[in-house]
Amino acid sequence: MDYNQLAKEILQAVGGKKNVNEVYHCVTRLRFQLKDLEKVDQKKLQAIDKVMGTNVAGSQFQVIIGNDVPKVFDALVEEHPEWQSKSGAAKKKTGKKGVKGFFSGIFDAFSGVFAPILPAIAGAGLLKGFMALFVTFGWLATDTETYRILMAIGDGVFYFLPIVVAVSAARYFNTNMFVALSVGAALLYPDLTALLADGTATHFLGLPVTSVTYAYSVIPILIAIWLMSYVERWVDRIIPTSLKLLFVPLITLFIIVPLTLVVVGPLGTFVGDSVSGGINWLLNNGGVIGGIILGGSMAIIVMTGMHYAIVPFIISNLAKYGYDKFLPLTYISNMSQAGATFGVFLRSKDKKIKSLAFSTGLTALMGVTEPAMYGINIVYKRPFIASLIGGAAGGGFAMMFGVKAYVMTGNGGIPGLPGLVGDTFVYALIAMALAFVVALIFSYIFGIDEEIPVEETKDVAVAAAGDEVLYAPVDGEMISIEQVEDATFADEVMGKSVAFEPRDGKLYAPVNGTIISVFKTKHAIALKSDNGAEILLHVGIDTVKLDGKYFDAQVEAGQVVEQGDLLLTFDLEKIKAEFPTTTVMVVTNSHDYEGVNKVEIETVKKNNHVMTLRSEKNE
Repeated sequence: MDYNQLAKEILQAVGGKKNVNEVYHCVTRLRFQLKDLEKVDQKKLQAIDKVMGTNVAGSQFQVIIGNDVPKVFDALVEEHPEWQSKSGAAKKKTGKKGVKGFFSGIFDAFSGVFAPILPAIAGAGLLKGFMALFVTFGWLATDTETYRILMAIGDGVFYFLPIVVAVSAARYFNTNMFVALSVGAALLYPDLTALLADGTATHFLGLPVTSVTYAYSVIPILIAIWLMSYVERWVDRIIPTSLKLLFVPLITLFIIVPLTLVVVGPLGTFVGDSVSGGINWLLNNGGVIGGIILGGSMAIIVMTGMHYAIVPFIISNLAKYGYDKFLPLTYISNMSQAGATFGVFLRSKDKKIKSLAFSTGLTALMGVTEPAMYGINIVYKRPFIASLIGGAAGGGFAMMFGVKAYVMTGNGGIPGLPGLVGDTFVYALIAMALAFVVALIFSYIFGIDEEIPVEETKDVAVAAAGDEVLYAPVDGEMISIEQVEDATFADEVMGKSVAFEPRDGKLYAPVNGTIISVFKTKHAIALKSDNGAEILLHVGIDTVKLDGKYFDAQVEAGQVVEQGDLLLTFDLEKIKAEFPTTTVMVVTNSHDYEGVNKVEIETVKKNNHVMTLRSEKNE
């Protein structure tokens, strides 16, 4: 696109340089202050390919361009620099980047990655829990074909968790999900798994590859896809456009998979081995304090996979002494996860959250904690903290009375209780109950932010596969687009739109995606969803004239955001005193879709579904 030529054509159509007193732009339009509106050649303007329409607001003549308007404006002022100084939009961008704390960022990553896959792990986990219970009561034999098929259904998603997590992490870190899937598949490739499991030294191009089991793991693949997001962008910048399709994924895979095998996996093993020494010291010498530390951190130890480093010591203790003190802490941790989830069940008012918390809590009681941990507790953060407190309480009690496990059952829930039967069995039950109750109480006290979507599919059920759902960008009232006091928006010249009257001064991301631009006066933000929807969020009518006053951007161009993330804050009352605060969401590429359906709803919050973009594939 030759923007210089486009700028010349527009300038000529509005009457030439001599007819222009001033020009500036908002996020979609060139705004001319003209000397004589009669000199505008509307037919010539309409014949220009990139001009989507025109609008007259008082003495101001507006030419609607769309997302490319900054480039057209730059071409205009490059030729006529005197207009640049007059533009109220010419000030330096001051939007600040939101910087989250390290631990908050980790929690957010887990929440963002695991929320979309929750239906799979919740359903499969519940099945595993029931199977463990049925086996305990003798209703299901482990040597039957029925058991093996059911185990494939229940355990498959957990065994291949690196692949599932890779796809979701790719979406979260804004990188190619199919290349990420290939990374996860490589780590679980049967021949590679066998190679790493046979105990012989393995090398890749002379570099040592440590024997690591990636099945069921989470942390290595999360780190791998996080690194991949940077590698892929770097490779994409240096590869010519004509070669990107083949060589960007090739080089990315060639770098990331070996890097994971040689560095990421072994690093986890090294850390695990180091931590195992500290854990054993605490078990033998820490007493109650050791139990509090280990019980309170057990969930984190399990999440990182470092508990696998303890397995040889557990087996050795069982063989040498006939008991082990570490295994009971896994039961206690599982009970604390269950307790925290039931606390959410009792406290929450949202029926969907209550239902999910109850089912995943039952699963945790059966010894399968992933759905509870990743689907509820980590997503809402405070329940996870409550689970750590419960684990600390139960762990301290267990170590005080020397609780032991006598058999390695492979299940740390109710079905695995026979492994604790012995002279400390009663204390073990009390420790587990204490962990459950303490976690439940603290989870209930802490509460949760029920505006956080438990799973991104909760409103998507109304959309067909391939469709995209857009959520409300503000809390407030949804109004008919025809009511907007701006003909361009009201007539949907820019694309299919919905409008809102905000209740407070906060603008949220309606989808997962990437910020394309934050307008210099900060009243409008453009973003592109992970699925390709191009969305304009515009706060207020004619608020470009405020020149950024009362607005504070929380994001910047290029930043990856999740649905519900805060994009912009603004002083609603002060803006309302000068301009209408009607906020419009426009799908600027709505012509790319087979149809756009609007949800009829009056009062909205940021997690309410308001639009569905129907893919052409769903005809």
